[in-house]
Amino acid sequence: MAERDVKSNENTAISLEDLLKEIAPDPSGRSLPPVDKWSPERSSDIDMEIRADGSWWHEGGRINRKKLVRLFSTILRKDEDGSIWLVTPYEKVVVHVEDAPFIAVRVDRAGEAGENQTLAFSTNVGDVVVAGPEHPIRVEIDPETGEPAPYILVRGRLEAKLARPVFYELADMAEADPDDGETLGVWSDGVFFRLGAAE
Repeated sequence: MAERDVKSNENTAISLEDLLKEIAPDPSGRSLPPVDKWSPERSSDIDMEIRADGSWWHEGGRINRKKLVRLFSTILRKDEDGSIWLVTPYEKVVVHVEDAPFIAVRVDRAGEAGENQTLAFSTNVGDVVVAGPEHPIRVEIDPETGEPAPYILVRGRLEAKLARPVFYELADMAEADPDDGETLGVWSDGVFFRLGAAE
């Protein structure tokens, strides 16, 4: 979790407002272009790829400039058919995504543990989202391996896959489903998100 003094297991609860100031000091500094309103006629495939580890690649070479990756991440859009694009008003470029376009690399808890808590997730490209009705957490189970694959909706149809340490933190916070008691999950912003079966 946080390297800072914000810890999910502290006895003193921090407010959501204070938490967001701590992990995203200037949320107003990151405005996103209105990619959902842009409908460029021109489209192309220039061999752009986002791999399962969240790394960005172009024509077989890794893009190592973090600022460029963050800039590209602000103009990503996922259409209803599942295709993902870098979009400008003049052109859209298809992006081949191996798993999810973002990785959730950190989770912080605000409020008292349990039903009144709120969970904030930070991604590898600088997004901070609070899990809740507009940003649900979902877990897919691999039918062959039984491995869980947890995701959180970031914006539009774009999701972040939870990094393994982040998912382990959620598992540490998990409690029994209030409806059936056979499923474990976590609360955030008044919503209970199921993580998996209780063993």
